[in-house]
Amino acid sequence: MKAIVHANISGLKGLTYEDISERAPGYGEVKVKLKAAGLNHRDLFIMEDRNEGESPLIIGSDGAGRIEAVGEGVFNLTIGANVIINPCIGWEMTHEVPSVPAILGGPSDGTFAEYVTVPATNVVSKPAYLSWEEAGVLPLSALTAYRALFTRGRLQQGEHILIPGIGGGVATYAMLMALAVGAKVSVTSRSETKRQAALSYGAEYAFDSHSNWKDSIGDDTVDLILDSIGPATFRQYFDIIKPNGRIVMFGASSGDQIEIPIRDIFFPQINIIGTSMGSSEEFTEMLQFMERHSLHPIIDKVYPLQDTIQALHRMKQGDQLGNIGIRID
Repeated sequence: MKAIVHANISGLKGLTYEDISERAPGYGEVKVKLKAAGLNHRDLFIMEDRNEGESPLIIGSDGAGRIEAVGEGVFNLTIGANVIINPCIGWEMTHEVPSVPAILGGPSDGTFAEYVTVPATNVVSKPAYLSWEEAGVLPLSALTAYRALFTRGRLQQGEHILIPGIGGGVATYAMLMALAVGAKVSVTSRSETKRQAALSYGAEYAFDSHSNWKDSIGDDTVDLILDSIGPATFRQYFDIIKPNGRIVMFGASSGDQIEIPIRDIFFPQINIIGTSMGSSEEFTEMLQFMERHSLHPIIDKVYPLQDTIQALHRMKQGDQLGNIGIRID
């Protein structure tokens, strides 16, 4: 089968598009013929951390396709069933999610390939209303957004949420989900195109990331801030957040170190909350939420499998609005 394989060199330079052997399903496993997959920043982080001499790795966590074969001990899934990959099995029934997920079935398995073999517990029925591309980009980003908004952020109807740096998959899912529950949504971006797109989806305010946020938002302060940026924007949050407001942090695109304005936290009693991906329980809740509100992922571009490296470069540059998909024919 064809696959995108990472080996020998860290980062994107270590990727190749090549033929590799397919793996038959073992006990309790299923083999899925993939129709689509989705990119995540996690893919970039994994490649940056890999060193020379490590075993070849097929990149990719998100995907959707049809079951091609089932192993012994699998009784609830049939050949030909349309499924979506749940990459977070193992985080069972708890809201205290470990920092490192159990992803897929083994060190060599990934979804940027024509086939993937995974434990049967890692697949769920594909939502029928979604296209293959929409289902393929859904899992990790939508799960991260759902947990950040509702489990950790406790977002309620009528509250005002700010999403700095609108553009990536998690941010766009968060915008759609927050709007679906009747929250007021504001966003920032350096890109006028992205700001206008957010307004067209229903955002209340969309202002330049480098502007004075207090001037832009006035007295319409926010209850919740969803932070994936870190130090570049952190200090501005305290100019626009309400007393008892919540800052939910799930990323650090501008660096790991921040200066904490202590008085700005304890006097107005601000809550700073961490989150990462989600549990399999939350994955089910997320799918139900998406279907109940008929939400469709915002898809930036879809590339054929052989152009996945080009797609990853686009994500690394931060050019996209929404999810970047891979079509696997």
